[in-house]
Amino acid sequence: MMIALAIWAIVCAVWIALGALPAGLDGYMPLPYLIALSPFLWIPSLALAALAAWQGEWGMTWTLGALALAAPSRRVEYWRKGFRRRPSLADRIVERTRHDDHNRETSRETESKGRGTARETSLEAPSQLRLMTLNCRFGRADAADIVRQARERDVDVLALEEVSESLVARLEEAGITRLLPYRQSGEPKTGDNGGFNILFLRHEPAAGVPDVVDIPAADVPAVVLRMADGRTVTVAAAHTKSPMRGCAQWSAGIIGLGELAKAEHIGDRDIAVVMGDLNASLEHPSFRALLRSGFRDASLTQGRGPSLTFPSWTPWPRIELDHILATPGVTFHDVEPVRVAGTDHLALTARLRLREARIQGR
Repeated sequence: MMIALAIWAIVCAVWIALGALPAGLDGYMPLPYLIALSPFLWIPSLALAALAAWQGEWGMTWTLGALALAAPSRRVEYWRKGFRRRPSLADRIVERTRHDDHNRETSRETESKGRGTARETSLEAPSQLRLMTLNCRFGRADAADIVRQARERDVDVLALEEVSESLVARLEEAGITRLLPYRQSGEPKTGDNGGFNILFLRHEPAAGVPDVVDIPAADVPAVVLRMADGRTVTVAAAHTKSPMRGCAQWSAGIIGLGELAKAEHIGDRDIAVVMGDLNASLEHPSFRALLRSGFRDASLTQGRGPSLTFPSWTPWPRIELDHILATPGVTFHDVEPVRVAGTDHLALTARLRLREARIQGR
């Protein structure tokens, strides 16, 4: 019994340590999968710790207990940032005022729609963006449900991955053009991982390209949106390869997206946003390297826990594969997964607001 417990303790410790590898070295099979599953090692470790305690082996009990705590330790980041700074009364008043303004704006938009002047035809530059991303599972996602979710959540930018031409046709039949009349897609290629990527937008973009950064995956379409205060937001839809389609390409694609944060036009005023299925979580060194390049994860900034999006068919266990990232200068609100019929991923939604210039310049 003690030999078996000791072997598990060694295996578990090495397994957890895989998440500390240098970025890029996690790009070897089966490391991406082992690292993704490492947060769940607390379950067998805790069960074996209880067994060791029942046998009176207290040294092994504490060892296994420590491993049970270490396994999900990186996920503490998702809550720790929520407690790093408690909002002051002034902060709460400002946020409450913004929330009330948002509700009044939404109410006016609803009334306008009732009079036949829908918000989607507005030419005014937005002051904030409501974002949604979804992996459409080889184009099998329910088009009507996608459009319904986007309408109910008043989405400004919809990023879809694993898209097929037939899905685009179904989306058009479901009314996507009336809701989000502008679009920018990547070029479909035989080497795409499940389909191409596409952006649907409420507001007319100032510019758009089918592939903004060269990574070994489907094209990364991007658009530039002008905001009400004169700043710009560059939004890109990305889907890095899954490890089963090539571990080295998986890692290179994740790390390569960091070039968007380093672009010359991205800085104190202008923002870069990446939305999509990145096939990685905080446990992966390659994903942490992407964050170090200059991006912030919407779920991390919320401080309310990870947004677990895969698989959609079971509430537990799930892992976080889909992300909304942005360079500094914005705040995220209302980050939450959303169920959409016909796909194995949950959609991820968030509201992005640019920070005030005086705060951004600190």
